[in-house]
Amino acid sequence: METTVGTAGLPAVLDLPAGPVRGGLVVLHGSHAEQHSYFLYAHLARLLPPAGIAVLRYDRRPRIDGHDVPLADQAEDASAALTELRRHVGSAPVGLWGFSQGAWAAALTAVRHPVDFLVLVGCSAVSPAVQMRHGTAEQLRRNGYGPADLAELAELRRVAEGFQRGDVPRAEAQEAIDAAARRRWFPLAFLPNELPATPGTWTDMDYDPAPVLARLTCPVLLCYGATDAWIPIEDSLAVWRRAARDAELTVARLAGCDHAPTLGEGEDLDSVSPQYERVLLDWLDRRLPPAG
Repeated sequence: METTVGTAGLPAVLDLPAGPVRGGLVVLHGSHAEQHSYFLYAHLARLLPPAGIAVLRYDRRPRIDGHDVPLADQAEDASAALTELRRHVGSAPVGLWGFSQGAWAAALTAVRHPVDFLVLVGCSAVSPAVQMRHGTAEQLRRNGYGPADLAELAELRRVAEGFQRGDVPRAEAQEAIDAAARRRWFPLAFLPNELPATPGTWTDMDYDPAPVLARLTCPVLLCYGATDAWIPIEDSLAVWRRAARDAELTVARLAGCDHAPTLGEGEDLDSVSPQYERVLLDWLDRRLPPAG
């Protein structure tokens, strides 16, 4: 059924089980997967309702002037989505599913609007700036670039981040960007050719997930692709285990998957990992009331 979320009236779709409702789940977005029709979200709507689990997916609020949506705003919308979901599932347990950037937003939502469980896919537990340093360096490594190129990338990102924090003048940072743009590896740095006129457009770059994770008390399923190029998995798990001492953690490593839970880095329903499906269904089945 079609519905809306929050005061912004974000378009949404709620898929309900045909029979008794055992639980419900709200879907949170990856940074470049903003529409509720994205295949990973559509996959959940196909997989979970037959198991008695309702799925609410909605469009992320639009970017303003190209700036990413602050995590606090994403959490506000997710809280509204939980309220809408609960109108339809009553007292059944409800949780959040978040992919990539959506995993940060899901954890933040859960401490503001408590839920019964969290499912986080490709979840970084370090700051966005640290995660992007790791991810872009890994892009260069996987494309055959060596230590000198990696050192140049590290310096470029240091300067670009310094501009965003207001510590480096724009002219100096833009000069560094212009010089790097001549390098063959520059598209893998995931930086704009032209910096914004003023700093501060990346509002969450130094967001620290640890204090949020320390407040979680619900069961958490963490799914990581075995070869995830974007997430420092071991560093993230160390933060989770140190900070989230009151949460019940389950970690799944997905064979054959990179950042998304798909085989061969596919981007369609047919590429979704069967292991991911089994892990998700089994984990939810153990934490939700039995059918009927």
